[in-house]
Amino acid sequence: MEPPVISWTEAGHVCCARWRSESGSPVPRRVVLADDTLSADAAYRLACEGTAMLWRGDFQNARQLLQALARRVDRKPRKHRQQTASPPAPVSPAHAFNLYRLARSQRARTLGMLLLPFDAGHNLPLRRAPDVRRACTEAYGPAPEPYVTSLRELLGLIGAHEWRKKGVEIAALADPAPQRIYPHYGVYSPVRGEYVGLVASAPLPALMDENSLAFDIGTGTGVLAAVLARRGVARIVATDQDPRAMACARENLAQLGLATRVDVVQADLFAPGRAALIVCNPPWVPARPSSPIEHAVYDPESRMLRGFLEGLAAHLEPGGEGWLILSDLAEHLGLRPRDELSAWIEAAGLRVLGRLDARPVHPKALDDTDPLHAARAAEVTSLWRLAPK
Repeated sequence: MEPPVISWTEAGHVCCARWRSESGSPVPRRVVLADDTLSADAAYRLACEGTAMLWRGDFQNARQLLQALARRVDRKPRKHRQQTASPPAPVSPAHAFNLYRLARSQRARTLGMLLLPFDAGHNLPLRRAPDVRRACTEAYGPAPEPYVTSLRELLGLIGAHEWRKKGVEIAALADPAPQRIYPHYGVYSPVRGEYVGLVASAPLPALMDENSLAFDIGTGTGVLAAVLARRGVARIVATDQDPRAMACARENLAQLGLATRVDVVQADLFAPGRAALIVCNPPWVPARPSSPIEHAVYDPESRMLRGFLEGLAAHLEPGGEGWLILSDLAEHLGLRPRDELSAWIEAAGLRVLGRLDARPVHPKALDDTDPLHAARAAEVTSLWRLAPK
């Protein structure tokens, strides 16, 4: 499917180019030209009105302008004193979560109104522009024709490229020193080590031997498949639906010397056949993603979670186990009742053999200025050991 087209008027002529947005942002309806003479206040007014600005000035000045726009977006409104003001009504966790997502969406939409023009080959024809060809190629693929994207998206591409070069150190892959996983653009990065640590420490099923097979459902970067292989699991089938994730997993497993022990296949949840161990770390929040990139975080109506539970018994070897790695953040946000997961496990004909828990160690759990701090601070990530009844 070809990207849509964005158009604008320049020097009395209507110009067109392809529109690229990995976040799924629609093509701006109104576009004006902008350069170094545009003030931050004027740019903010245009962005709030839904008018996009196609930059023709200095690249570094565009970055400074985007930072100025972000300060204006994040500026808290002044509170008007009222002598008879009543205290604000309490906000439920679910309502606070929805307000948070709405605010993030509005912020992204406003900051996404500063646009950059690209020539074919991902060349950025602006003064003091960096060479971004490799970062753009990793995300977009080849660019045979000019296109336009937002500066905010480009900075995300550059950040993802740096993560891909640097990698994420995984202590559970020590051999003897910790090894690294290199996430690709659009593939969830294993920066939250608690779920990886749970898979590294849970006791393997007693029936597993040198010929046993394991499934890693929704493998992403391939990190859990790699951990299982390092723990001695002889054969692993890692599944995913996203071509980017599959390419990322294959590259990481090859770099770790595990490609001959892990097959990466495209599948919706389960691969054909049965396995002695089936591991799944589904998205934790049962909400609708607002962009394609959010599919690793949000699982509408818990589709993947419920699909895993409902199909698990039919794909396990006798005596095998399914490991469900899941945060209870959705419960603390009021998005899933506390007893709903237990009810789904029961309805799937499964029993709980045991559970391992880990507290969050990521910075947001300690940030009391975060709107969702109470839920994040109470969060527990669990590995549920499941088996058929």
